[in-house]
Order: sequence, then structure tokens, then C-alpha cells
Amino acid sequence: MTTVPSPCINWCDINPENGYCRGCYRTLTEIANWSDLTNPEKLEVWSLLSSRKLQAPQQN
Repeated sequence: MTTVPSPCINWCDINPENGYCRGCYRTLTEIANWSDLTNPEKLEVWSLLSSRKLQAPQQN
């Protein structure tokens, strides 16, 4: 079975305003637990990332 890939882009910096990584938009808990999540759980996290990115303050 294929494993759902991590959204990590190797830019690890947690935004204190929203608690999301500025690189992948996951929470610290999601990042820490990634290897233990099932594929459906990983897909659920992936489904949240686009909306988190849209809500995040843009970098200038």
C-alpha cells in the first residue's frame, strides 16, 4: 500500500498567530504525529491545508 506523502517543504517555522507551520500549514501536533497517522487521517490533514493557507497572513 502506498503511504500518503508528507506536505513538508523543509521550511519549518510555526506562525505564533495561528499555530500553523509557515511551510506546510500543519499544526505541531499534526507534524509530530504524521508518521503514526493512518492514510485516511493524513488525507484529512491534507484536505485542511488549502483553506489554512488562504487564511494565513501573506509574507511580503
